[in-house]
Amino acid sequence: MPTKILVVDDDSVLCEFIQEVLTAEKIESSVITDSMRAATRLREERFDAVFLDMRMPIVDGIELATRVRSSGLNQTTPLVMITGDQDSKVMQRAFQAGVNLFLFKPVDRARLMRILNAANNLIQSRRMRFTRVKVCKGVSIEAGERRVKGTSLDISIGGMFVQSSATFPVGSTVRVGLELHQGRPPLQLAARVVRVTGEDCMGLKIEGALPEGDRQLENFLLPMVLGKSDSRS
Repeated sequence: MPTKILVVDDDSVLCEFIQEVLTAEKIESSVITDSMRAATRLREERFDAVFLDMRMPIVDGIELATRVRSSGLNQTTPLVMITGDQDSKVMQRAFQAGVNLFLFKPVDRARLMRILNAANNLIQSRRMRFTRVKVCKGVSIEAGERRVKGTSLDISIGGMFVQSSATFPVGSTVRVGLELHQGRPPLQLAARVVRVTGEDCMGLKIEGALPEGDRQLENFLLPMVLGKSDSRS
C-alpha cells in the first residue's frame, strides 16, 4: 500500500473521512483544503499518491495535476481525481493533465480501498521501471551524423547511465544501440540525454522502442530487478 498520501479537497468532511480510512490502514496522510497551499506543498515534498478534488476554487484539480506533472518531486506520483462528474470529455481532460485514477463520489470505504489497491499497483510498477541494475553492455549512441561508442554502467527499464568516448549536450535526442546479447543485433532505443557527468558519462532517459524491443529489455532486466527486490526484503 502507499505509505504517504496527500489529500487535496475543499470539502473538509470528505477529507476527514478519507483520512480516517487511511489512518485505519496505517497510511500516513496529510489533508489540505486550499489548492494554492497544496501546489506549494507538492513542490517541496514527495508523496506516494495524491488525491485531488476536481472542482476547487482558484486552482481546480485539473490545473493542479498539470502543474504537478510539469516539474518537481511528484512528477511521476500516481494522481487520483476525486469527482462526481463522469462526463467522458471531462475525464479525457483529466487524463491529458496526467491523472491516473478516478475516485467517484459518493466516496465510501469500499471504493476508496479499490483505489488504494490500484494506486499501489502503479507505485510498484514505477519502482520496477526505475530500479537500476549494474549491467555492462556495449552501446552506440547517435545524434545526427555524430556517433560515439561506450559501455552501460547501469540500466533500468526507463533509462541507463553510460560511459562513452564523448558526450552529447543535456536535452539531446539520441538513438541508442544496446548490445544485450552477443551475436544478436543491438536493441534500438530512442532516448534523451538528461545529465552529463565529467567528460565521458551520460544519463539517458529511454523514450521509445519498438514493442518487441520493450519486451526484450523487460525480459532481460526483470529477473535482476526481482532479485534485487528480494535481497532487500
